[in-house]
Amino acid sequence: MAEVRPFRALRYAVPDLEAVVAPPYDVISDEQRREFLARDPHNVVHLTLPDSEEQAARDLADWRADGTLARDGEPSYWWLSQDYVGPDGVARTRQGFVAALRAQPYEDRVILPHERTHAGPKEGRLRLLRATRTQLEPLFFLWDGSIEIDGLGEPDVAAAEAKLWRLDAEFGDALTEELCDAQLLIADGHHRYETALAFHEEDDTEASAWLLAVLVPTSQKGLTIFPTHRIAQSVDGISGQSIDRPGDDLPGPVLYRGGGRYELLDGQGKLDPQVVDDLSPEGVTYSAYRDEAEAAVDNGEAEGAFLLRPTRIDDVWEVARGGGVMPQKSTFFYPKLTSGLLLFPVDE
Repeated sequence: MAEVRPFRALRYAVPDLEAVVAPPYDVISDEQRREFLARDPHNVVHLTLPDSEEQAARDLADWRADGTLARDGEPSYWWLSQDYVGPDGVARTRQGFVAALRAQPYEDRVILPHERTHAGPKEGRLRLLRATRTQLEPLFFLWDGSIEIDGLGEPDVAAAEAKLWRLDAEFGDALTEELCDAQLLIADGHHRYETALAFHEEDDTEASAWLLAVLVPTSQKGLTIFPTHRIAQSVDGISGQSIDRPGDDLPGPVLYRGGGRYELLDGQGKLDPQVVDDLSPEGVTYSAYRDEAEAAVDNGEAEGAFLLRPTRIDDVWEVARGGGVMPQKSTFFYPKLTSGLLLFPVDE
């Protein structure tokens, strides 16, 4: 069973919360990192993307000592709501709850991955976790269930599109019962989840077995997956069936190159990211926006762009429950979770 518990959050005690929060570390460009670092001397990016792990640990200790960060006196669950406009221009609201979640090995089949990971990012995150002994950013999980909370009133914490409400203790009993037979799917945070497992294995304490999690029920209209299009420096030898410019609903994965569009035919029923991954294009970068991907080709910045359909949530579950994994960036859950709202020390 998935094990969750309330936790004593470490939170900013500053007048302008907007100035110190940021997106997750892995979606911040070098230019954006410089902007966040300059925005406020206490911005969370000083911790999540520091000059060194040792500097992050010093900053974290200093901010706790001077009151910039303060620990809640009592453990709590939290309810998170995010209002957003997706890449398709539609306004939605996505909701979930925040809890401490026990990290369990994949072979237990309680926490399921759906994407491949790479060693480099995990090594850097492990050094940072060792230095700070704090879960600095929440991980995003899907729960194939439903839960609704009404009458919350004014949020206890709010920044940008995110709002947080502290939940009472009665919520914990109901939540534990709901999750007793549940599997959880990692939506975002595969590298950090595997980092947490590695950290707990070497630390060998009960406290290090827990991580900061946002659990989002799948039965809500606000949960969507958008495609991540591939922009490739080389598509040599890749071809398909020539088609007219498609509308918003693509007939399948489409290669855009030289002003033409080619549907990539696959007779094995593979998902779009898997079809492209099998073709092994070179120099791949990613974009959530079709126009941006095509513009990279038109401007001569890339040889081709692979335009993909969104992966359905049911398909992601099917791959994960079958023990498979998908290529990196097969899913684009939008919006990303906001970093800096809640932090979670692992040894207190």
